[in-house]
Amino acid sequence: MDLQPDELAGVVDLFGSLTRAELLDACGELAFKQGIDADPDAVAAAIDSAIDSYHLVAVDDHAADTDETLLVVGPVAFPALPDGAADLPHIMDVPARDLARDAVIEAVKARFREDAVMAVKHGDEDRVETLLDVSYDIEAWESIEMDGLRDRLDDV
Repeated sequence: MDLQPDELAGVVDLFGSLTRAELLDACGELAFKQGIDADPDAVAAAIDSAIDSYHLVAVDDHAADTDETLLVVGPVAFPALPDGAADLPHIMDVPARDLARDAVIEAVKARFREDAVMAVKHGDEDRVETLLDVSYDIEAWESIEMDGLRDRLDDV
């Protein structure tokens, strides 16, 4: 099973938020519905890649009814539903969670600051370029001022 980041975002979007384990289960259900095998390691790597690319955002500090990190749709995602995904809410028992938008915004800002510092520290020009693009997506996604961090990245 080869899900693209926007497809993973589409699965998460169906529920509003999912834990990593729930997203892995959802991908397993999709694979079963499609009659294909889902390599859990490959799916986990795809989830990591979607988080790294800001298609998904990991939110640790939230008031939802779980202590686990929740994954939500990120600022660069254009959620798309893979074949069979529309049935997932009927198949899976995932509780409705009330996740404050402020918690998601703070998670994105903190993650972006950390990524920017690491990219600059390591002189990673490719990552800096990616983050510059992401900064514009973040501003369009939510009214977050990114000029200061973008200026630092531009200097690199």
